Amino acid sequence: MNIMDFNVKKLAADAGTFLSRAVQFTEEKLGQAEKTELDAHLENLLSKAECTKIWTEKIMKQTEVLLQPNPNARIEEFVYEKLDRKAPSRVNNPELLGQYMIDAGTEFGPGTAYGNALIKCGETQKRIGTADRELIQTSALNFLTPLRNFIEGDYKTIAKERKLLQNKRLDLDAAKTRLKKAKTAEAKSSSEQEVRITQSEFDRQAEITRLLLEGISSTHAHHLRCLNDFVEAQMTYYAQCYQYMLDLQKQLGSSFPSSYLCNNNHNAGTPVPSALPNVIGSSAMASTSGLVISSPNISDLKESSGSRKARVLYDYDAANSTELSLLADEVITVFSIFGMDSDWLMGERGNQKGKVPITYLELLN
Repeated sequence: MNIMDFNVKKLAADAGTFLSRAVQFTEEKLGQAEKTELDAHLENLLSKAECTKIWTEKIMKQTEVLLQPNPNARIEEFVYEKLDRKAPSRVNNPELLGQYMIDAGTEFGPGTAYGNALIKCGETQKRIGTADRELIQTSALNFLTPLRNFIEGDYKTIAKERKLLQNKRLDLDAAKTRLKKAKTAEAKSSSEQEVRITQSEFDRQAEITRLLLEGISSTHAHHLRCLNDFVEAQMTYYAQCYQYMLDLQKQLGSSFPSSYLCNNNHNAGTPVPSALPNVIGSSAMASTSGLVISSPNISDLKESSGSRKARVLYDYDAANSTELSLLADEVITVFSIFGMDSDWLMGERGNQKGKVPITYLELLN
């Protein structure tokens, strides 16, 4: 028998096996054939492996987005990686911002307050950019690479053996079906031998697959160590950034008068009407900035457990379900609750109740 005849016979045998598996699979889906079930332990291992693969992919992809938000840059890095070439170095966003600040400060004049501050801020942004680059490199090496190796290596091997197990299971069930349909003693004997062979091959493949799947626990342990490395890298990065900004704040504070630095120190914790007229009377008084300051009457109310009537000075839209919307000039009942923020009271209008800001109220006698 020459090589060509051997290849033809092999192709014919492979085609026959494929057809047999296809028929068995179809009949199982139609409920016309029995199916050999895997044992519960093996099913659990397969489910655990699939779950590990799905979540590893999601974590890996989102970590890549976190470290490199620019999708075009990620695609470029992916192409260079597949070509086994190093991607060209690129200026990151903090470094670019820092360079713009330095250039602007140089043009405005390092001797001016603004120019000097821009240069100092720019230098700090460039240091943050360097720290950002180190975070990306460390995370890619110690976290992303092991996750990718699992997806592209270990799990592909598992998937291959799992598919082979599925084929061996179809062969076994097809052999069992032929045994049931055998009419003659010779056909039964041949089918019984085929069942024994396919059963042996199925059992052997199930054991191989089980051994591979039991390695998932070791994979989890390895990924846990990689996760710790990622957390340490982030901790180092944020600690560096905090220290850089702390140093910058000290430099700016020692170089410039406080009038240059404090531009937004008012309290934003309480809602402030867009335009508040001075409120004259026993209930409230206006500050120099236009904010209504609570009177001793409101302070007394917050210290007591009683309730009072109050007139609403301005319209107020509730920010959430715990607050009560107000209309100017309406009269509501207000009272205080122990532990409530000093800038708020509880307001009540009929069956409606919610928090109201004291700056919108005038207590009535």
